[in-house]
Order: sequence, then C-alpha cells, then structure tokens
Amino acid sequence: MKTNYDLGLLIIRIIIAFPMLIYGISKLFNGIDGIIQLLHDNGLPAFLGYGVYIGEIIAPIFILLGYKVRFAAAIFAFNCIMALFLTQTHFIFKLNANGGMAIQELAIFIGISIGLMITGSGKFGISQN
Repeated sequence: MKTNYDLGLLIIRIIIAFPMLIYGISKLFNGIDGIIQLLHDNGLPAFLGYGVYIGEIIAPIFILLGYKVRFAAAIFAFNCIMALFLTQTHFIFKLNANGGMAIQELAIFIGISIGLMITGSGKFGISQN
C-alpha cells in the first residue's frame, strides 16, 4: 500500500496552524490587555505577553509555510502550555458538558505541535526541518 506521509503532514500543519493564526490575528485588533493582566496576577513580567504574537502569529505562519517547522512547533507548544497553565489549570481533570476533556482544544494543539517537533514539515514545505 502506497502512503503519502508528506501530504498528511501538510494537512496536519494546515489544521493546527490556521485556527491558531486566527486567534493571533484577533489579538492584533483586540489587544493583549487580558493576557498582560493574567501574567501580572501570576507574578510574571508583563513583557512576556508580547510573546503571544510570536506563538500565535509568527509560529503558525512558519508552520503553514513549512519553514523551520520543528522550531516553530516548539514555540507553538510552549505558547499553548503557557495558556494552559495561565487560564485552564483548574480544568485539567474535568470534563466538558459533552463528556470530553475540558482542555481538549489546548491538549490537541500541544499534542500535534509536539508531533510536528518530531517530524518536521515533510517535503511540502520551504525547509525540511
């Protein structure tokens, strides 16, 4: 049976990066005041809030283009882990109204980005790493 892992990786890259890019673009228009407040409430410096633009705009663009995907996926995963710890920690062991994990969206983002850190972009990308 013939398989096309590279096409599968391209589809995965699109599915993971496009929704996060939308989150990031919305923050360009709506600001990051809420994120800065979360950081302040957790004793972290406010300037870290600007990292959301790297994790939600630049990294997804790199993933979509297939450029330095392993590095971009690491940034993407870190961004999602920070979001999990800053906003969703109390939901880690809870279920949503439909019986799924309450943190399933972030868990999927984290899991797929870790997978992309391992695999890289495949041949349908600007760089194959």
